[in-house]
Amino acid sequence: MSLEQARALDADDPLREMRERFVLPDGVIYLDGNSLGALPKATSPYLFDVIERQWGEDLITSWNKHGWIEWPQRIAARLAPILGAKPNELLIADSTTICLFKLLGAAIAARPGRKVLLTEEGNFPTDVYAAEGLIKLFAGLELKAVPAAELAAAVDAETAVLFLTHVNYRSGVRHDMRALNAAAHEVGALTLWDLSHSTGAMRLDLNGSGCDLAVGCGYKYLNGGPGAPAYLYIAEHLQEGLHSPLPGWMGHADPFAFGPSYSPAPGINRFLTGTPSILGLAALEAGIDTFEGIDIANIEAKAAALTSFFIEAVEQLCGGELRLAVPRESEGRGSHVCFAHQQGYAIMQALIARGIVGDFRPPDLMRFGFAPLYNRFEEAWRTAVALAEVITGNEWDHPDYRRKQIVT
Repeated sequence: MSLEQARALDADDPLREMRERFVLPDGVIYLDGNSLGALPKATSPYLFDVIERQWGEDLITSWNKHGWIEWPQRIAARLAPILGAKPNELLIADSTTICLFKLLGAAIAARPGRKVLLTEEGNFPTDVYAAEGLIKLFAGLELKAVPAAELAAAVDAETAVLFLTHVNYRSGVRHDMRALNAAAHEVGALTLWDLSHSTGAMRLDLNGSGCDLAVGCGYKYLNGGPGAPAYLYIAEHLQEGLHSPLPGWMGHADPFAFGPSYSPAPGINRFLTGTPSILGLAALEAGIDTFEGIDIANIEAKAAALTSFFIEAVEQLCGGELRLAVPRESEGRGSHVCFAHQQGYAIMQALIARGIVGDFRPPDLMRFGFAPLYNRFEEAWRTAVALAEVITGNEWDHPDYRRKQIVT
């Protein structure tokens, strides 16, 4: 690995021009797009138009004049090709956790008599919290967590739903979605996938892999901005048999009739709840626009190449000082790389002080997220060089870098 090799890879990168679609501060190497994507250049003018013209001038008429009322479906349809889904199988709504709660609740009700919610040990904590909340509401339910390697064998006739994060936020492990969907379906269970760490960085085929249900956030690789609305997916053949445990007026068959009782809308629209967040939806649409004209296969290929290059560069320059904490094989991981070190927090703070922004996960993991649309191989090389310098020069051993309060 070398700087010259990195520059040659950047020169041959079919996505090299996509970086121009983003606002990236001078002198900063941003490797935290798996937590918050960079700002697209189109976001500010689009939001300005929505705020100043649509809201400012057209006021409440914008719900019809500018089609605000249909934005959850319209923008979801634009996301569909990135997920390998049909437009009518997606909605933009709420937060990831609320979407997960709604779909978990619907799945439980659709599998009466089954008592187990199955997940892997170390799944994203908030997903587990949502499941724990449902268990308190439904008598007789059980949350079961097993090691990732045991998931297929653990699905049985007691399983109502298998819920997993496609790319684990810590380990970086990418599950075989097709195989686990098949294992669940063989015993009559439903599957629910959290795609937050894969959408926009991995090639997905929700229809082709037999996915039942899915959720994901809009603020990571989709570049929708802090707190961007989430999305939910329901396979078309399941929609009429599922019912939201959190009904609201926007999911009503006739929302403006204001009837005294709830009648669910047909299809996936019944999983809408409250009034759409128009400004959040606008920013998310600008984020989805950054994928316009791009083959998702090229995105996944670059994610694999970038992360592999970084792993080799770090191991070349840092020797045995760090432990690789994600799968070495690119097909088994997502688009972030974790290295472990006892002083990982302090090392990351030293890197941030140099203008290299990654993040840290306790107790010892340094996480580097590579967004294929805007990160470059040269950035991967320079980060590996800086990491080696921080470690060999003991730059991390500074009182300002020692752990005080972790904010990531």
